Amino acid sequence: MILIEDVLISKDIIEKDFACNLNACKGACCIEGDYGAPLSKDEILIIEDLLKDVFPYLSKSAQEKITSEGFHSFNSLSNVDETSLMDDGACVFMGRNELGITFCGIEKAYYDGKIEFKKPISCHLYPIRVSKNEQTGFEALNYDKWDICSSACTNGKKQKIRIFEFAKEALIRQYGADFYEDLTNAAEHLQGKRD
Repeated sequence: MILIEDVLISKDIIEKDFACNLNACKGACCIEGDYGAPLSKDEILIIEDLLKDVFPYLSKSAQEKITSEGFHSFNSLSNVDETSLMDDGACVFMGRNELGITFCGIEKAYYDGKIEFKKPISCHLYPIRVSKNEQTGFEALNYDKWDICSSACTNGKKQKIRIFEFAKEALIRQYGADFYEDLTNAAEHLQGKRD
């Protein structure tokens, strides 16, 4: 682990290669798994305000689920709010394009200029997962290794993109440009610069 500001970062994040390959995995991380995407209290309020702009990007069944049950629920095991899931396990905000590749309805609305919120930070940071120790105030960033992302590991190795480089925009969004620069410097110190 390395420490930057009050954030502990797993060495996997600066050592392992990763770059999503949606043509191979079809966005399986939006479908697979037992839990929804973690949401902060601020994100819940933001999404509540944006729902009317996001609804046109969602399936009719997702719209009905959100209308009847809400778009998030509290997970007592992880002690966080998460996006709700459809009966098949997919996130309620997930859609599919004509090639069968998943997309986030929130992100699609963002790219279409309808809203200014890109997507939950937990999704944006993935495959980095954040955990926080409430007593110490420290956050830990860890690599969430998952077999459905094997094509992303292969693609990252081919393109020479490490996890922190893949997640650059999200890391800057969450922690700021100075944090990312310090992380890059730490990676170069530990691993050397990549060509």
